[in-house]
Amino acid sequence: MKASPDDYRNDSTALSLYGNLVNDTFTCDKRQVRPFARALLPVFFWLIFSVGTVGNALVVLVCCKCCFRRSMMDRYLLHLAIANLVLFFTLPFRAKAAPDGWIFKSFMCKVINSMYKINFYGCSLFLTCISFDRYITIVQAMKAKTLKRRQLLRSKLMCLAVWLTSVNLCVPEIVYSQSMQVGNVAVCKITHLPNVSMIFRATVLASKVTIGFFLPLLVMVVCYALIIKPLLQAKRSQKQKSLKIITMTNITFLSIPPVP
Repeated sequence: MKASPDDYRNDSTALSLYGNLVNDTFTCDKRQVRPFARALLPVFFWLIFSVGTVGNALVVLVCCKCCFRRSMMDRYLLHLAIANLVLFFTLPFRAKAAPDGWIFKSFMCKVINSMYKINFYGCSLFLTCISFDRYITIVQAMKAKTLKRRQLLRSKLMCLAVWLTSVNLCVPEIVYSQSMQVGNVAVCKITHLPNVSMIFRATVLASKVTIGFFLPLLVMVVCYALIIKPLLQAKRSQKQKSLKIITMTNITFLSIPPVP
């Protein structure tokens, strides 16, 4: 059967209508989303700031009050709460920038981006320290008792190393973050100089993702894999306490946002 010109015409009309339908269905109009985000994001940021600041401040107070009985776990939890407070202090600036754009200077842009990254790397590395502490406490319990004083000194050095590593990893945010105009809105973002090569950028990003995510993930997986057998042989009370700590550590680590 031979096709007529009208058949081709009808097919092209149908394809055109289908294409318009697909475009209308899957195209997101950002102009409709932005007013909603401007109204919702400040409320969200202020709510997280209020709840998170109070909760982590209480953790800091409790840890400081019990300083004479502080263990390695208590020290890591104290510094983890401080790292979270560093993040929460940036949220009022983001709440103000959500509806109005970045109204602050480039200096504050560097500070806010750096504080966010310090929180990201600090949380990941302190959770890694907690995982290693659980391994020492459960798998090498006798050795942990005999070396308790040495471990407390080692925990202080580990906390110092975590903070220094976190600060060093956020050097690109300190150097390249700036306030700039995008359309009619001022934003705070990282802008590399034109003479910075793509190889350098890729190397920096790879090192940050490796140290901030994959290396902590590997350490946590290895530690918890070695913990499983002794944990199953432990007493019920000790088992429940360790399982709670392990579960909360994993949930916290997986809830940390990736490096943007």
